[in-house]
Amino acid sequence: MKGTRFTVQLFLPAQAAAETEATILSWKVAPGAAFEKGALLAEAESAKAAFPFEAPCAGTVVKLLAGEGDTVALDKPVLEIETADAAMRTAQSGPQAPAAGPEMTVLPADTAPHLLPAIREVSILGIAGYLPERIVPNSELLREFPDITDDYLFGVTGIRRRHWARPDEKPSDMAYQAAVRAIEKSGLKPSDIEMIIVATTTPDVVMPSTACVLQEKLGVWGIPAFDINAACSGWLYGLSVARGLVLSGIAGNVLVASVDLQSRLLDKKDKGTYFLFGDGAGAAVVSGKIRGHVIKTDIMIADARGLSMARRRYPGYYLPRPQDEIDPYVRVDGHSLFRFATASFATVIADIIVKSGWKASQVRWVIPHQANGRILKAVAAKSEIPFERIYLNIDRVGNTSSASIPNALTDIEMGLQKGDKVLFCSVGAGITAAAMSVEW
Repeated sequence: MKGTRFTVQLFLPAQAAAETEATILSWKVAPGAAFEKGALLAEAESAKAAFPFEAPCAGTVVKLLAGEGDTVALDKPVLEIETADAAMRTAQSGPQAPAAGPEMTVLPADTAPHLLPAIREVSILGIAGYLPERIVPNSELLREFPDITDDYLFGVTGIRRRHWARPDEKPSDMAYQAAVRAIEKSGLKPSDIEMIIVATTTPDVVMPSTACVLQEKLGVWGIPAFDINAACSGWLYGLSVARGLVLSGIAGNVLVASVDLQSRLLDKKDKGTYFLFGDGAGAAVVSGKIRGHVIKTDIMIADARGLSMARRRYPGYYLPRPQDEIDPYVRVDGHSLFRFATASFATVIADIIVKSGWKASQVRWVIPHQANGRILKAVAAKSEIPFERIYLNIDRVGNTSSASIPNALTDIEMGLQKGDKVLFCSVGAGITAAAMSVEW
């Protein structure tokens, strides 16, 4: 071994944010043993799962600082080694970051690991969607509107049918169906999930969060769970938040679910909203531990000038009374929203392409929130992306709000190939907007 040799103490790899200690199951080395970088030094176990303790450099074992069966705080050293790797002079001032490998990347040696996370690459795994069994065609809704034809409604909205939930079906029930499928497709178990984020505007109840209800249904305990409300942009907001939490080292596998059940909030007298919405849920796992569909970059924005364009005014803090005159239904200002949404979609598409370092011609698919067929056609006309590369399924499912992108992805997923450049984009009430670029 070349270079000046010195001794350094090693720590067990950091685990999820809630984990503070681990147990040494077995040592794979003994004092005096030489090892190479990446060699298995020990097997250990936290409260959540067993994990390997791998060598961050080549060296020789000086002393074992903990025995087999010992439970050790993650901020305490467990092994003393001798090495000539100069990077180790600064890289081990605290608990050991995960060793470099195909799924993780260690920061440069001059970066203190307690200040920045070791993960640089975050992936999306196991995308899944869920649509209720009941299919509601335009013809069913138009029975009470003899002045409107199916063809006219399709021309205005791009919708032929939508799925509506059963009377006994709750948002958490739909989110659970999508979440179970997403976790299975990711190759993980529910116990591997370290955080749950649910994007919804229609929670089961005001509190507790639908994420906590979903946690109970999944049977996983002791991990963070919370809801976010970014309306139709919710799933992309959730993915972006999850990505940030993974990069910060707070969690390694985050379940991001989205669900909206709008069918019970529609006013039959309001032709501007009654025909638009379907119910549905979607989910995926965001991971820094397993390589999947790599997130290149993301954008999240909001513009409060659009506050009144899509709304439900009924206050969450208010106790309903029969004599109240507060409007309980979902309302949309169609003309204003059309212009605002078209411009916002086109802007975030252009911005995410530039931020990703791509050219429009390289984008294989744009998978947008399925807002309205006319809006998306107008977006294609305003952007550099040909309309045939913007995927639509709104004709079959309607506007499923935050669940629309994951459900569209489940349609097109089998046709995507490794290396395809894919964009997600959304505009929702707020007005919120979001975009994300992914290398498949």
